[in-house]
Amino acid sequence: MTVEAFYADIAQQLNTGILILDIDCNVLKWNRFLQIHTGKTPAQVIGQSVFTLFPELPARWFKRKLAGVIALNSPMFCSWEQRHHVFELPHTRPFTTDSHFMAQNCTFLPIANQGKVEHTCILIEDVTDICYYQGMLNKTLAELEISNSIDGLTQIYNRKHWQACLVKEFSRAKRYQHELCLIMFDLDHFKKINDSYSHQGGDLVLVEFAKIVKSLLRDCDIFGRYGGEEFAIILPDTGLLGARDVGERIRSAIDQAALNYLESAIHVTTSVGVARLKQQSERYEDLIHDADVALYQAKAQGRNRVCVASD
Repeated sequence: MTVEAFYADIAQQLNTGILILDIDCNVLKWNRFLQIHTGKTPAQVIGQSVFTLFPELPARWFKRKLAGVIALNSPMFCSWEQRHHVFELPHTRPFTTDSHFMAQNCTFLPIANQGKVEHTCILIEDVTDICYYQGMLNKTLAELEISNSIDGLTQIYNRKHWQACLVKEFSRAKRYQHELCLIMFDLDHFKKINDSYSHQGGDLVLVEFAKIVKSLLRDCDIFGRYGGEEFAIILPDTGLLGARDVGERIRSAIDQAALNYLESAIHVTTSVGVARLKQQSERYEDLIHDADVALYQAKAQGRNRVCVASD
């Protein structure tokens, strides 16, 4: 077997598409991989324009790619992460993907004769497996990130994530001199609820409480479980009067809510503390402290009320 025949035999057995085009984008070579995935033999495609065989090709992008290879006499590459596929070739994987077509890495190689590029070789690698499993990994990582930021019981932000959000909002408000308010509140006499209705009843109250509060907030408000029966809300671009109104709406809604557990109606109330960012403050903890002080003022004054931190 001659060296040329040996290389030709390898090209037919590779699990990679090999497509050789002339300067006018007409097909000169077409290996077995492409025949299998298109159902077209070399005799049917040799001499035809690649745009006739693959009308879905992004013609302007494809021609620019080839022009760069020819002008620079240098290889170029296109990964599946940049463009899921260049050629619409069906994949043969048993699993379901977001596309009917194989994900591809495409390498564009110049073929030169005495320094002048006369042909372009395109290698088409099937990376559907890589694309699929990378997608599954990304989905799992996204779900893990969410689970790490969400309180398992109430399905609102946990303290760690909520506090990280407060740090960002505090820095943004200080930098652009925007208003920022914080509400802290907890359920009054929650220990009595646990003692009277068991921890399952207490959990139900926490879950329903979080749902009611969440329904009263804007998309930009950041609601989190601060600990136990204590909750907190970050209110970006909100003044003190607006924050107090939000606190009063929450207090009133909770006071009027009918929570049922094992045919028993549980009546709960909440005490609310409201504070605003002081531009001279250098620590986000000062905002938490002010809201916390206001919260305990509400408790000291009889509970089921809203108190605003004094400047």
